[in-house]
Amino acid sequence: MIVTIDGPAGAGKSSAARELARRLGFRFLDTGAMYRAVTLAAKERGLDLADADKLAELASQIRVELDGEHVLLDGRDVTKEIRTFEITRAIQYAADNPAVRGQLVAWQREAAAGQNFVTEGRDQGTVVFPDAECKIFLTADERERAERRYRDLVARGEQVTFDEVLDAQHQRDERDCTRAVGALVKADDAIEVSTSGLAPAEVVARLEAIVRSKQ
Repeated sequence: MIVTIDGPAGAGKSSAARELARRLGFRFLDTGAMYRAVTLAAKERGLDLADADKLAELASQIRVELDGEHVLLDGRDVTKEIRTFEITRAIQYAADNPAVRGQLVAWQREAAAGQNFVTEGRDQGTVVFPDAECKIFLTADERERAERRYRDLVARGEQVTFDEVLDAQHQRDERDCTRAVGALVKADDAIEVSTSGLAPAEVVARLEAIVRSKQ
C-alpha cells in the first residue's frame, strides 16, 4: 500500500509522515530530502546551480539513500547538512529542473516498489504515485507554517529572522505551485487535512484514521 502526503512547506508533512509510517509498520520516504541532497552535492562541488545541464548530470552520478531516519549522500550521513536555511533557499534549482525531477521520481518509484510506504512531498499523489491507495493533502496557515520552520532553524543554531523565513516561504510557495513539472497540486482524490492549531499527535491520529479506513 502506498500512502502519499503532499502539501506546502511547513505543513508538517515530514514529521507526521514519519510517525504515521511507524504506527502503520510501513516504510517512510522523505522525497524532499532527495532534492536537498542534490542541492548540497552541487554546492559542495562548486557547481552553478542555475546550470540545468550540469545539475542534471550531477544527479545522475551521485547516490542518495534514505533509511527512514538518515539521509546518505554517496555513503556519507548528511541528515543535518541538508536542513540548513542555505540549502532551503537554493533547493528550487533542483526542484525546478525537469531532468533532476525525472531522476528522483525514478528513485522514488524504485524504492517503493512492492512495499508498504508512506511518502511525502509535493507531487507524490499526482505524478510519482498517481495510483496510490490513499492520498492526503496536508495544509496549514502560512504564518503557522513559517513559525514552525523558524523554530526548527533557531533550534539548530541558524541565525535567521522570522521575516526572512516567511519571505522565503512565500517565494517557495509561488515556485512550488507554478513550476512546469511536478507542481504542488492537490490530487482530485486526495483528502485535505489542515494541521493549523493541532498538536503533532492529533495530526497523526487523523491521518492514521484516514489510512485505516482505506485498508
